[in-house]
Amino acid sequence: MNERLVLHLLRRSDTLTKAEATRATGLSANAVSMIFRKLEEEGFLLRGEPLRGRVGQPSIPMRLNPAARHYLGFKIGRHSYDAVIADFTGTVRARQTERHAYPTPASAEAFIRAAFPPLLRKARLRRSDIAAASVAMPGELWHWLDDFGAPHAEMAAWRDFDATAAFAQVLPGPISVENDATAACRAELIFGPDRRHRDSVYFFVGAFIGGGIVLNGSVFTGARGTSGGFGPMRIPDEPGGTRLVDHASLAVLERLVREGGHDPAALYGGQPGWDALEPVVGPWIARSARSLAHAVVSTLAVIDVEGVVIDGALPPSVRSRLVTEVREQFDLLDQQGVIRPKIDEGSFGSVARALGAAAYHISTDYMVDQNRFGR
Repeated sequence: MNERLVLHLLRRSDTLTKAEATRATGLSANAVSMIFRKLEEEGFLLRGEPLRGRVGQPSIPMRLNPAARHYLGFKIGRHSYDAVIADFTGTVRARQTERHAYPTPASAEAFIRAAFPPLLRKARLRRSDIAAASVAMPGELWHWLDDFGAPHAEMAAWRDFDATAAFAQVLPGPISVENDATAACRAELIFGPDRRHRDSVYFFVGAFIGGGIVLNGSVFTGARGTSGGFGPMRIPDEPGGTRLVDHASLAVLERLVREGGHDPAALYGGQPGWDALEPVVGPWIARSARSLAHAVVSTLAVIDVEGVVIDGALPPSVRSRLVTEVREQFDLLDQQGVIRPKIDEGSFGSVARALGAAAYHISTDYMVDQNRFGR
């Protein structure tokens, strides 16, 4: 546990000296010295340049070793597959994606079976270098089918699909399965540049919309692993539906693009900022922002969080516009009883879910989760 605590602090602060670790943990200087030595010997830590100019021996800042471990993350999405190999600090060493009309267990297995060898070659790694693998996927893929036009008969195969068992035949190491939006939240928490907030909420705008909740500095998944499933949140006074997913989702944008006489495929391979679709994108951003602002207020009424992060499978310029509009819409709402949080952009966009899957075993094996104490 003390080794986890030191690794956790290093991930939060990037570098740490023994003196800083002693003050932060409350452990003795001798205990911290032994932990640093062991973690360095095991390849988890790298030494920085000594900090000179102070009284006594120069301090040596330590940092995480990116090559300490490598992980595979595989995202199964309603419109795409995405697989990455990431190192211990979150750098994506290799990535492979594939678009599809709708996912099936057979096509998911075929994709990862074909993608894994090229990923290893690109990352210059061997199979044995992968410490673990994780799959990020929406819950109950056999539901919500009418919203994205998938056939009920083929999607029903997901009901009895055991992802852990199926992918164990293809991928190395322990294999875990997690909700895709929760995984995206985990990527932001563990690898994102701003790790100051101990309590925050995270929204991810994908084919549908989901997210995650961070409490006490760790992702809070809830009793059934579905915390942060924001799609069904009720949204008042917005024509087109009463749920957040009826407004702030790419399924809605695709429909609007199609109704406007454009090809929705342009959302996934056209202009970086969706410039050609602007007559549709602008109103969708405004509609999504109004709905997200309501969702933020509703969330704050239940959980007092310091920060809100909004990300999605969006071009960076569109994400920036969306977050700016959410801030403005939030300020127009009745805020009695809630405290305005800091509302920021996410960091990873479309790769967040696969990267978060790769982060799963880092979180469970090398970090401290205070939400699990006493369970």
